[in-house]
Amino acid sequence: MSAFEDHSGKISSNLFREVLQPQSGRQREEVVKGPSYGVDTAVIDLGNGRGLATSSDPLSLIPSLGLKESAWLSVHLLANDMATTGFAPQYAQVTLNLPTDFGLDKFKRYWGHIHRFCDEIGVAITGGHTAQIPGQESTTPGGGTMFLQVSLDEIITSDGAEPGDKIVVTKESALAASSILAKSFPETVKEKCGEEVYEQGCQNFFRTSSLDDALAAAEVLAPNKELKAMHDVTEGGLLGGISELAEASGCSFRVDSDKLPVGEAPKQICELFEIDHRLCVGAGSMIMAVSDGQERALVDHLKDKSIPAAVVGELTKHDDGCMLIENGDKKEFQFDGKDPYWNAFFEAREKGWK
Repeated sequence: MSAFEDHSGKISSNLFREVLQPQSGRQREEVVKGPSYGVDTAVIDLGNGRGLATSSDPLSLIPSLGLKESAWLSVHLLANDMATTGFAPQYAQVTLNLPTDFGLDKFKRYWGHIHRFCDEIGVAITGGHTAQIPGQESTTPGGGTMFLQVSLDEIITSDGAEPGDKIVVTKESALAASSILAKSFPETVKEKCGEEVYEQGCQNFFRTSSLDDALAAAEVLAPNKELKAMHDVTEGGLLGGISELAEASGCSFRVDSDKLPVGEAPKQICELFEIDHRLCVGAGSMIMAVSDGQERALVDHLKDKSIPAAVVGELTKHDDGCMLIENGDKKEFQFDGKDPYWNAFFEAREKGWK
C-alpha cells in the first residue's frame, strides 16, 4: 500500500515535497513564501512595502457537533492559521459543496453562524461558491481561504525560528480533540469521566481560537526579531506542531514533556479514548518561537490578558536532533505525521459509544 493510501489526515512531509511543492504552477518572483511544509501562510509582495498573506483550510459540517459548532470550526481554524502572521485576517472566500438533503432552514442557520463569527473577528466574506452535490457525505464539505494585507516586513511566518529561540505554548494541549470527543460521545464521557469533566470538555470547545493569543504576542514583541515564528496546533498536537515549526525553520528542538500544559478534562477524555494528549488536534493553543531572554516578558503579558502560557523548551541546531525529556530522561523524538484522534473517533462510533 502506498504512503498516500496508508495515511489519514494531512499528507506527510516527504509526500508534500515529492508531489506538491515541486509542482506548484508558475514560479512568480513576487511570491515571497510559497508552499512550504509546516508553514501556515503564503506571502505575496504587493509592492510599495505591502504584503498579502493567505491561507486555506477545509470547512466543517459535523452532525454530532451541530451547526453552530461546525461553523465555529470553519471560521476559527482558518483564522488561527492567519493569526500566525501576527495579524488578524481581513477577507475570506468560501466554497461549499453541501449534501442534497441539507435543507434550506439548516443552510440559513449554518451560514448565519459563518457570517456572525466572521463579523466578530473583522473578516469580510468577499465571495466563493455554494452548491449541493449528490452523494456528498463528508464532514468537510468544502474549503475556505482567508487573506490579509499589511506591511511586508512585519509579516511573521512559521519558518523564522533559529537555534537558541525559546518555545512558548499557550493554553493547553488537546483542546479541540477532547472537546469534540466530549460533544460527540456525551453519554459515554459522562458515564466514564463524570459530569464535571464532560461539562468542562464541552466548554473548552469555544477556547479553540488562538487569534487573541497571537495578537497579544505581537503587542509586546517585535515581529521577526523577538517574536520569530508562530504555528497553530492542529493535527499532531503540540509535539507535532513543534516538530513542524522546527523542520520548517531548519532546526531541531529540546522539549520537556512535563512542561507541556494539559488540563484535567482534556487529560481524562484523552485517556478514555486511549490517545496521547500531546499528539492530537489542539486548535486553540499557539506555538511561539521567541528570542532568548524575551520569553518571560511574553508569558507575563499573556497572563495579563488571561491567556495561560508556558515555556516548554528551545530550538536547537538541526544536527542536534529532536529531543524529548520525559521524567528526566532525554530521548530522540520523531513525529510520524499521524494524529491518533481520527482513529479514536471512528473506533468509538464502531463500538457504539454515545
